[in-house]
Amino acid sequence: MQVRVLFFGMLKDLAGRDGEVLQLPEHATLSDVFMHYEEMNPRLGELAASIAISVNQEFAGPDSSLREGDEVAFLPPVSGGSTDRQIEMPAQSRRYASIIREKIDTQAVLTRLKQPADGAAVVFEGIVRDNTRGRRTLYLNYEAYEEMALKQMQGLAAEAVTNVHAEERRAALLRIVVWSAVAATCLAIGCATEAGARRGAVRARRVQEGRASYYGRGFAGRKTASGERFDPSAMTAASPALPFGTRVRVSRGDGRSVTVRINDRCGCPGGRIVDLSEGAARKLGMIKEGVVTVRLEVLDR
Repeated sequence: MQVRVLFFGMLKDLAGRDGEVLQLPEHATLSDVFMHYEEMNPRLGELAASIAISVNQEFAGPDSSLREGDEVAFLPPVSGGSTDRQIEMPAQSRRYASIIREKIDTQAVLTRLKQPADGAAVVFEGIVRDNTRGRRTLYLNYEAYEEMALKQMQGLAAEAVTNVHAEERRAALLRIVVWSAVAATCLAIGCATEAGARRGAVRARRVQEGRASYYGRGFAGRKTASGERFDPSAMTAASPALPFGTRVRVSRGDGRSVTVRINDRCGCPGGRIVDLSEGAARKLGMIKEGVVTVRLEVLDR
């Protein structure tokens, strides 16, 4: 069968192409595609933990099966983006998503966000570091997979409102206000609640709700960010920020849960909060789906 493969950002440079049609055997998976390009450029393997992969504009796990005509995209561990058009959701929902060229006007975002009934308004604003691994940053050159970015942003906006804790839902006005993105990264979220702002902030450090993915046998034996060798059967996971050694309980809405230890780092775009080992993913019954909605609770650090 044939699938179309796209590369973005630095991955385009590593692969030496921006896309191609790839011939694969029947029943091939995303892992087969990754290994094909890793053999051509081992540097891709070193970046495996922070590369996001999508199939038909949806994030997918390495064991996801492919079909004739699928579109596979390799998305780099960077953020940013540009376009001159805006996509607005219905005004009554107070959710907004756009990819923009201009500098983000934080004060304008706050002005748009604040409502008289709100007790607090917060905007998360990322800044560009002045160096990358010790090398001075001179300028940034962003490239966006725009169609997927906008699709994922709109999905995240709806998911964010749905996942507001029940006791705060009546008072919460949660708005996705600006997203300058490459494929689904670098999210600026505005949150305003009439009650429980401090309580929610404390809880967010211990309990998170979002999406989980997993990485499997194709990465067995590779060194994780903590220095350990990856064991697909071990109960471990990668997190964007939790300290190594932290134990967390990851639960699905159907009652299934698993306790894992953080030993790796992940870029985790698209609303993902954890990247599980294959063994942990099997306990959650998510192998076929690849990416599922979960609740993450920190047990100890």
